[in-house]
Amino acid sequence: MRYLDPKNDLTFKKVFGTHPHLLRSFLNALLPLPEGEWIESLEYLSPEMVPPVPLLKHSIVDVRCRDNKGRQFIVEMQLLWTDSFKSRVLFNASKAYVQQLDKGKEYRGLHPVYALSLVNEVFEKELPAFYHHYQIVHTQYPERTLEGLQFIFVELPKFRAQHIRDKKLQVLWLRYLTEIEDNSETVSPDLLEVDELREAVGYLQESGFTKDELFSYDKYWDSVSTEKTLLSDAEQKGREEGFEEGRLEEKRVLAQKLLSKGFTTAEIADMTGLTKQALETLLR
Repeated sequence: MRYLDPKNDLTFKKVFGTHPHLLRSFLNALLPLPEGEWIESLEYLSPEMVPPVPLLKHSIVDVRCRDNKGRQFIVEMQLLWTDSFKSRVLFNASKAYVQQLDKGKEYRGLHPVYALSLVNEVFEKELPAFYHHYQIVHTQYPERTLEGLQFIFVELPKFRAQHIRDKKLQVLWLRYLTEIEDNSETVSPDLLEVDELREAVGYLQESGFTKDELFSYDKYWDSVSTEKTLLSDAEQKGREEGFEEGRLEEKRVLAQKLLSKGFTTAEIADMTGLTKQALETLLR
């Protein structure tokens, strides 16, 4: 028996985007919900967050839902990290928060929005923790908070590297996401001991997907590989451009020093390897 990777767009939405009881278990395990404030029931909302102003960015999240208390939850699986991802998460959550308020309604009718981002890359390299919880707090008295928006980022590679083996539900769900990979043929017995996890594992069996779904599954991985290559190329180009800018800055500083000591432009050009025209442009 072979399994598909739950981090793929197709499988992630199949498991968490169509089975609210599995999503409820997942969110209760992963989110920093106050004691006694567990999610009891969920209804799915459109993941397509159409802005009221056509010029604003049109954004789509993986799963968006609302619970019985009116709280909204946005869940995204992010395979590639970019510096702008946090801004996009903040934008989506803020938009979900303000769109609750219709004309004439009071602000106290607004309900909290939780944004859960599962990131398959390490972006906080200096921090050992894999779980990052952000909320609006008083800088002098951090126990004082403003309710409304909360952001949770989980670095999956850090979790995987720690080899956590306890059987807390949070750990088991994260193991589900990190241990089952494309074409896995076995699943840890630990993941089969909990009803929700066992059901979620079953939805990853390759035999349960149509040919068209498997084609979409492979196509998604191809798009991820292409995007990763483009990002890598852009980073390399940026490093090269940065190196070249650094060299030009060094030559500019040297040229200014030589100029102050009375050297002519022609002499400086000869010593720095720059053309007379390039030197004049650099010294403007």
